[in-house]
Amino acid sequence: MKLEKSRFKNASLWLALSIVAVTVILMIAVYFRFLRLHIALSEFDIHHWLSWTGTLFIAFFTPAYYFLKRRYPQKFRTLLKAHVFGNLLSVMFVSIHLTQQISRPPQAYPQLGTGIVLYAAMILLTLTGFFLRFQAARNLTRRLRFLHTSVAVSFYLIIVVHVLHGLEII
Repeated sequence: MKLEKSRFKNASLWLALSIVAVTVILMIAVYFRFLRLHIALSEFDIHHWLSWTGTLFIAFFTPAYYFLKRRYPQKFRTLLKAHVFGNLLSVMFVSIHLTQQISRPPQAYPQLGTGIVLYAAMILLTLTGFFLRFQAARNLTRRLRFLHTSVAVSFYLIIVVHVLHGLEII
């Protein structure tokens, strides 16, 4: 049983690292315009849809995960997988969008204020979550859990400000 858990954990770690590597490769491809995502789908470009999909998954599934893991403890492992890998894919989508934005020419460069803060919070959430999930710093688990939760709350506040700013309400 111990060996099975170890193999599963290693497979999960390698899959997670692969998603991170693919994210970096896609970001480089988008930045250097090997991959162009200015393809309109409805009235918005694909990179916007990717960003919204990723953000909505994080925004809705993360609190759902928190409540469901307590309500259905027997489904914890399945919920944890969905939380970890769903959020990693969401980070990939949002990273592609941010890279598309920062690769724009100077005359069309966006105002990044709230987006950069939101992205920084998301990356901090991802890093702390990665360390917690794969127990990379066991002696810091308590502090990382506190930081992970605190940044999650900040992330939600920043999302609200970012959306209101994007809609030109504030």
